[in-house]
Amino acid sequence: MRVDRGLNQKDFGALGGVSITSQQQYEAGKTPPNAEYLYRLESNGIDLIGLFGERSTSPIADEIRRSLSRAENIEAFDLRPVQEIDLAYGLGGTYTDGPVEVRTHHFPRAWLESITATPAELLTIARGRGDSMVPTVLDGDMVLIDRSQRTVREQDALWALTIGDIGMIKRLRVRAERVQMLSDNDRVPPDEAHHEEINIVGRVIFIGRNV
Repeated sequence: MRVDRGLNQKDFGALGGVSITSQQQYEAGKTPPNAEYLYRLESNGIDLIGLFGERSTSPIADEIRRSLSRAENIEAFDLRPVQEIDLAYGLGGTYTDGPVEVRTHHFPRAWLESITATPAELLTIARGRGDSMVPTVLDGDMVLIDRSQRTVREQDALWALTIGDIGMIKRLRVRAERVQMLSDNDRVPPDEAHHEEINIVGRVIFIGRNV
């Protein structure tokens, strides 16, 4: 396909909006192409399905059809990407020194704007784990974090933070150079740390759960 058009890897990758490195990985089969890449190629006149035939049962052709469908839906419904980090927030916190898996979800722009004026690229999703913040945050809840807010201006609000390699969600109460970390579960005692020990990821602005 690329060779037939007389294009090198850099130029063909540019048609799909990716770097030459990504294009090389796609061609080597090391990384599967994403929906946006395939949609851009299709928009630039590359007949992806035509490579296999409209009725092809090839797994590659099926994946291309699914990817194109996802990309078209993203554009048609004006969806915005928000990354989810697999960082558990639970009793006593969760260690984060290992690799952090990142997934991307897409939400309607209008829905995000009804919650916050912060751009989607500064928002992050995490999942509640454990019971330290019960009843406010339950195990499995979706937590939307605004990473543009990293200074505690509102006492007792919910904040995502790390101390060393431990991630957690707590209510914060600033007292001079000390910061109290409060849990909503009455059985979990409060803790505190020097403000220089705490890295604030962002403020929790939305909690969603299955019913």
